[in-house]
Amino acid sequence: MQSVSIQPSDPTTPGAIRLIQQLDAYLNSIYPPESNHLMSVEALRQPHVQFLTVQMGKQIVGCGALVNHGDYGEIKRFFVLPEFRGMQLGQQLLQALETRAMALNLPYLRLETGVSQPEALGLFAKLGYQQRGPFGQYEADAYSVFVEKSLN
Repeated sequence: MQSVSIQPSDPTTPGAIRLIQQLDAYLNSIYPPESNHLMSVEALRQPHVQFLTVQMGKQIVGCGALVNHGDYGEIKRFFVLPEFRGMQLGQQLLQALETRAMALNLPYLRLETGVSQPEALGLFAKLGYQQRGPFGQYEADAYSVFVEKSLN
């Protein structure tokens, strides 16, 4: 098996951009545009955002970002390529993001995901995320599921 590494990355590298484009295409194929809350590559480069990638060998196979909102952290751009699912890479990535949020003393991690992503919903539930209502700039949406985990 190839070595796995999870590390901070520049979202403007070609491998990261390809992965983000695949994520966008996937989300746009299952949700209407008004229900997609996509964070741009430029927004991922802001000082309050940590963007991580999962690499197997030299290939980027997953990504996720931690957005520091001050009183909570938000997970954005969380994605593992379909052919690499079932290898616990998503779990490792989520735990790496949680570790970074705890280092920032953020009391909660929150995220918005969609009703048509049962694998993601299952992962978040398995790792202790519980459903909650909309937060931040989000509004209630029939396609959205909002979850939160206390880090205390």
